[in-house]
Amino acid sequence: MEIDFTRKFSLNQDRDEEIKAILTSVYNALQEKGYNPINQIVGYILSEDPTYITNYNNARSLIRKLDRDELLQELVKKYLAS
Repeated sequence: MEIDFTRKFSLNQDRDEEIKAILTSVYNALQEKGYNPINQIVGYILSEDPTYITNYNNARSLIRKLDRDELLQELVKKYLAS
């Protein structure tokens, strides 16, 4: 069996999906607890203080899986794409 094409492997796409899933979970947890999710996430990004994020539904642990620079880059990329 001969394969005459090159497959592309993109780790970035997988990471983008992981970041989106984490942000969505954190956003939903903050909203369910009655917080303003945008304000809380911005507070976290600016300070890197995890207490801006609720422990509810493991949101604080999830957001800490993301590097702040990576998170900012992804948010800017999504904003500019729209």
